[in-house]
Amino acid sequence: MENKEVKVLAIESSCDETAAAVVVNGRDVRSNVISSQIDLHTLYGGVVPEIASRKHIEKINQVIEQALQEADYTLDDMDAIAVTYGPGLVGALLVGVAEAKAVAYAKKKPLVGVHHIEGHICANYIENKELEPPFLCLVVSGGHTHLVRVCDYGKYEILGKTRDDAAGEAFDKVARAIGLGYPGGPKIEKVAHEGNPHAVEFPRAKIDDGPYDFSFSGLKSAVLNYINGCNMKGIDIVQADVAASFQKAVIDVLVANAMRAIDEFGMEKFAIAGGVASNRTLREALKEACEKKGVEFYYPSPVYCTDNAAMIGVAGYYDYIAGKRDGLDLNAIPNLRLGER
Repeated sequence: MENKEVKVLAIESSCDETAAAVVVNGRDVRSNVISSQIDLHTLYGGVVPEIASRKHIEKINQVIEQALQEADYTLDDMDAIAVTYGPGLVGALLVGVAEAKAVAYAKKKPLVGVHHIEGHICANYIENKELEPPFLCLVVSGGHTHLVRVCDYGKYEILGKTRDDAAGEAFDKVARAIGLGYPGGPKIEKVAHEGNPHAVEFPRAKIDDGPYDFSFSGLKSAVLNYINGCNMKGIDIVQADVAASFQKAVIDVLVANAMRAIDEFGMEKFAIAGGVASNRTLREALKEACEKKGVEFYYPSPVYCTDNAAMIGVAGYYDYIAGKRDGLDLNAIPNLRLGER
């Protein structure tokens, strides 16, 4: 296996990006094609599952053809077909899974179902060729906030996760409340640069029975209450100050939990992943905290933070060489847990 090039065609359709990629030997991305639906869903202030599924059906063949073309390969050259089968929107996932099964069946290729969060974690291997487990990873996206101990390739221990809203979800809801619209993460980050992060003291949730768990619904409610209070009293709301104060409250909790875990488990390497990981303020706060502890800090480029198929190809490669294969009965599992098969 070592001398041979292992070429994986990867497909990702868990939310509102239709993506395909060709990855060689788990770290060499030959193509990474993403068709985003963000403009479509912006009209509705968030992702509409039915529309997302229909758009995936329209785009999926095109992105696969383009990914193969850019990599200069054909389907016959592939050693395996990897696909996200959960977690995500069930209708959206089904499009990718059905496509991957059809290709695997037609071309007699091994099929490998990939966990979406595992894909996000594996995105760190693409540009950081020297990174190997064990390390600690904070996964922050629209649907997930997980603190994960990566024990080995394909072996994960979830130390903590959100009890309610994911960090990205809170960003979206607060952005809507202060009139910034969708998608919330990039818009709040942009406006927050002009604001005072200490203008409003929003709460930081601590969970007694889960030291590494997160909770953002109380913070979201506090922002909404603050806005309502200002409106009732006729006080002007400074959008940038609210955005900066909210963002700081989220980042403080993420950094505190991550650093506590680094200390407790004696980790020497720390990585972030997921859409919110492209937030520069979060990266800088984590980088500074890691430097103080002498811990190596890793993060993917923004294109590998948001949903993409390259990361699925990386995770698929490690699953494939570990001997994982799926049958044509592979199904979409919208609430699939990390570590489950």
